[in-house]
Amino acid sequence: MTSQVSSPAEQADSAEQPGFSPPGAGDEPSRLAGQRGPAARAGGKEVRQLDRVIIRFAGDSGDGMQLTGDRFTSETASFGNDLSTLPNFPAEIRAPAGTLPGVSSFQLHFADHDILTPGDAPNVLVAMNPAALRANLPDVPRGAEIIVNTDEFTKRPMAKVGYDTSPLEDGSLDAYNVHPVPLTTLTVEALKEFGLPRKEAERSKNMFALGLLSWMYHRPTGNTEAFLRKKFAKKPQIAEANVAAFRAGWNFGETTEDFAVSYEVAPATAAFPPGSYRSISGNLALAYGLIAAARQADLPLYLGSYPITPASDILHELSKHKNFGVRTFQAEDEIAGIGAALGAAFGGALAVTTTSGPGVALKSETIGLAVSLELPLLVVDIQRGGPSTGLPTKTEQADLLQAMYGRNGEAPVPVVAPKTPADCFTAAIDAARIALTYRTPVFLLSDGYLANGSEPWRIPEPDELPDLRVQFATTPNHELADGTEVFWPYKRDPETLARPWAVPGTPGLEHRIGGIEKQDGTGNISYDPANHDFMVRTRQAKTDNIAVPDTEVDDPSGQARTLVLGWGSTYGPVTAAVRRIRAEGRHIAQAHLRHLNPFPHNLGEVLRSYDTVVVPEMNLGQLATLLRAKYLVDIRSHTQVSGMPFKAEQLATVLKEATDV
Repeated sequence: MTSQVSSPAEQADSAEQPGFSPPGAGDEPSRLAGQRGPAARAGGKEVRQLDRVIIRFAGDSGDGMQLTGDRFTSETASFGNDLSTLPNFPAEIRAPAGTLPGVSSFQLHFADHDILTPGDAPNVLVAMNPAALRANLPDVPRGAEIIVNTDEFTKRPMAKVGYDTSPLEDGSLDAYNVHPVPLTTLTVEALKEFGLPRKEAERSKNMFALGLLSWMYHRPTGNTEAFLRKKFAKKPQIAEANVAAFRAGWNFGETTEDFAVSYEVAPATAAFPPGSYRSISGNLALAYGLIAAARQADLPLYLGSYPITPASDILHELSKHKNFGVRTFQAEDEIAGIGAALGAAFGGALAVTTTSGPGVALKSETIGLAVSLELPLLVVDIQRGGPSTGLPTKTEQADLLQAMYGRNGEAPVPVVAPKTPADCFTAAIDAARIALTYRTPVFLLSDGYLANGSEPWRIPEPDELPDLRVQFATTPNHELADGTEVFWPYKRDPETLARPWAVPGTPGLEHRIGGIEKQDGTGNISYDPANHDFMVRTRQAKTDNIAVPDTEVDDPSGQARTLVLGWGSTYGPVTAAVRRIRAEGRHIAQAHLRHLNPFPHNLGEVLRSYDTVVVPEMNLGQLATLLRAKYLVDIRSHTQVSGMPFKAEQLATVLKEATDV
């Protein structure tokens, strides 16, 4: 799971250890390297116990790799393993078939203990065509297992990706344990009785592969069969054909001599506190968090949005929950989406707009208006690679400075960032707390890695959630010199500096809104220089004084002189790297930021307590820039903008160098 590392975890998490040797190629892995206990035999075949496995499904974007990975993930979650996933797919709806840019993959890391990342390298690669093999082979360690769809290794598909000779025959794969399987032929043969056209039958080859891998790793099958029948309920012949292909893959694993060994990974019983769990993606967790926040606030939830990758799933999910008082509006563009959301905030709703980096740029003027109006509004930015259209399906953390400063004038906005897919639920509730308590727009910075990745999530009990109820203004709040009672829309709470929230139509509470500067208290238009200075400083003070928890430092030995500080989705890779370093007897401290504006009040003191501070980011050093400017502390910035998350081994190398200094 993804709980904060505590002192017992100084021992290395074997799931994050370097040097794992996958089964295959005649190498018998040690127990430290992944095997648990003696091998067993079932049905005449050997069964080996492993502590964790990393599987990557890869093929054309039309081969159903995301669905295949998702189903394997769901069955793994129901079995009780801890897991982490990394979907990776092209931006094009249907990239050119058989080409490297068209390769789609899904990586799943599952274990019998606490894990943190989708894994650095797959132990098993399922390659549906030559492009999938060529694109993913550089990530596959020697000795790993490769399952190849041999039907696709013909002259033309191989030529598309630069293979002059077949890699299945020229010895280039001798370092791997290769399983050549004619997936397409076997699938078509298994579906003969359904009378489907060959092209239609071939589309089920991903289910054959899923069945084979489900046998190989003893995954449950019932839920997948039920899922297929439900998904294709209107096409029962297609549903049964997919079920048949799935079963055929399972039976192939059971009967073929090429797969002499299957593997078991026990449930991660020690990794999970008691409770009900489900597998959840970051976007789904975020959607549920928004619904929970609205229910805890006793407010309707309104989403004004425009579809954009990778945020669209939140719109899709929230549109399903009208029974919880959720209203979704798909606007004609980004500007209209946030305008509608801000109008809903004025009308007394918990208002949300979802987008990614390019959409934030378009929404910037209305975010500034929300700052001026001082209304609660959640701006959910699922970050992706930029600039401009950039890399729509790849991940990045490069919108931090845009969230901090991407508006005209002095327009401070609080910024909150979740650290794992499941944490998106809690971060959404926290962002709503700030918006409602302090009457301000709030940025929630997730990213593509969290949005599409999955992990187990403990479903909280309702009484574990915070009370977010607010009091709307219902009566006048100010008395004039002549004794007249009036409503001042900018008369502030002395503790939070929040102004009252008056729902339109409340008798006697009519008030002016608009983007021009307000007079303190009355809210009337004001061009007075002194008043403008006061209002600017007051809005900044309101943000600066938001209550956020202090920075918690994980330093079990108390002897560390190096601190690694992360934010957002770097939590998993950073924590995995820290575990590796501590396993080698080195001392290193770790802290992670959820609140990026304002920073925790003790952050400066924490930073100055260490000789070296390393900040890994998937940008060119944006948090490091902010920390240097605010605290005048030298920061060692380690950056990556490849569109992919950090690898734990890569970070461990960087952090070792820092501890050596």
